[in-house]
Amino acid sequence: MIKVLIADDQDLIRGSLRIVLRSEKDIEVVGLAANGAEAVELCKQYEPDVVLMDIHMPVLDGIEATRHITKHHPTARVVMLTTFHDMDYVKEALSAGAVGYLLKAMQPEDLAASIRLVNNGETLIPQDIAKIMVAEWTSRGTAGKPKKEKEKKPRYGLTEREVDVLRLLADGKDNREIAGNLYLSEGTVKNYISTIYSKLEVTDRLHAVLKVKDENLLN
Repeated sequence: MIKVLIADDQDLIRGSLRIVLRSEKDIEVVGLAANGAEAVELCKQYEPDVVLMDIHMPVLDGIEATRHITKHHPTARVVMLTTFHDMDYVKEALSAGAVGYLLKAMQPEDLAASIRLVNNGETLIPQDIAKIMVAEWTSRGTAGKPKKEKEKKPRYGLTEREVDVLRLLADGKDNREIAGNLYLSEGTVKNYISTIYSKLEVTDRLHAVLKVKDENLLN
């Protein structure tokens, strides 16, 4: 029996996914989480084999929840299940330890098959997303040294999304404005800012902005 945990902040989505999987004899939905923090706690309680994880959730977003789960529950296989078709999210999800990335628009009959594949050790990435990733890797490999130098990773281990948040923060935007610009919830923005503070080794917005300007981190 494959134990599945579903994490999504929408009641309708959680209920629908559970109904779809209820008819599968080899799959059991052991828990439903409304945010990333609940998903982390339910993983401790149920030790699921597969976690279907939404990205944008309050309290703790799916990326950070995935990072925690894959670190403390390495046998759990996390699949990002989202409406967002954005390469930044794909990269962040995979770097956080996710083994799959599926769109909520997928056919219901494909969901159970995807769970079985992931449980058997496969990695799931939609074909169109895989093509984009291959194209990016190919262009990097053929662009030469100047291109590689231009694409150096940001200092302090900041992810692309954290850099986006930091750039707006340095422009004087408040959490609500940052959330609006990046189509995130304010709770998710707060989580990103907390992570940024930790990585930059600062404790508040002022010192983060000063460090950005002093060390020219965004150029």
